[in-house]
Amino acid sequence: MNKNITIGNIKGVLPSLLREQKYSSIAVLVDENTEKDCLPIVKGSIGDYDVIRIKSGEENKNLTTCQHIWQSLTDNGYDRHALLINLGGGVIGDMGGFCAATYKRGIAFINIPTTLLSMVDASVGGKLGVDFGTFKNHIGLFQIPNHVCIDASFLKTLPHRELRSGFAEVIKHALITKGNDWNDIVTSSFESMEWETVIHKSVAIKSEIVSKDFKESGLRKTLNFGHTIGHAIESYFLSQGIDQKILHGEAVAIGMICELYLSFHKLNFAQSDLDQIATYIVNVYGYVDVPESSFSEIIRLCGQDKKNKENKIQAVLLKSIGTAIVDSEISSEDILQSIQYYSNLNI
Repeated sequence: MNKNITIGNIKGVLPSLLREQKYSSIAVLVDENTEKDCLPIVKGSIGDYDVIRIKSGEENKNLTTCQHIWQSLTDNGYDRHALLINLGGGVIGDMGGFCAATYKRGIAFINIPTTLLSMVDASVGGKLGVDFGTFKNHIGLFQIPNHVCIDASFLKTLPHRELRSGFAEVIKHALITKGNDWNDIVTSSFESMEWETVIHKSVAIKSEIVSKDFKESGLRKTLNFGHTIGHAIESYFLSQGIDQKILHGEAVAIGMICELYLSFHKLNFAQSDLDQIATYIVNVYGYVDVPESSFSEIIRLCGQDKKNKENKIQAVLLKSIGTAIVDSEISSEDILQSIQYYSNLNI
């Protein structure tokens, strides 16, 4: 695991990290939820700091919110020796890191992830960015945080749906990695998970992959499994308005089922494994009604995916559990059939 990632009691980790560097100023980025539920847990460990407040939700992960963050840093006179602590989930980690990495060409930032999704995925690996229109993470860069402090006790502040959303990335890590990780998951119920153990395993998987391929030229692309179709589905629902949006992990869960269906047809992925995984995912997440009227728009959104090359849609497919094939070309017809497969699971 990367040396800049600590898993444990935040109150025992953060003060020593801040003592190691003499930051000129410290700001903490929060939304209305983390300000209420999480800031009280850490504020005694920080010393003097300013609070920068943003609204929660993927719909606020945009350049307009970035302008507010940059303006707040500017108004408070923050120089290049300042620190931004990002206290929150994936939206705050991605956007706060992006703002820190670009403010005055870069200031230090520490991520304190407060959701399972951000603990096992968004805060690990240095991918930073914001959405642009309906396109997920369309504007961004790579920059490793100065430190990531993971404390599983923050999960107690989460609604069940948010916790479940993050679990999709745990499933993904298990499916793209050789070993017994998937078997450990499928033989356990969601309610019985030992979260600190789950986090350790999942972070170790992602950290190892990122350490071998930071800029995503090969191996790191396997982490996009479920995301080509999943991101398009998430973007479609986001475009329908706040009341219609689904969470990132819910969309990735659908995306994994769709891309496993294509793995079965294109790479002879075992049907028994497809059936087992699809059943498990639906049992955990329930079924999302993806209307037939949305299919053409979802296909169009897949065409905007960052992994695409020469106008060809590329996805990560599995030859078997633990064997991922990157840059697998899929067609519009493939995507349509995979969404229809998912839709038929509810029949």
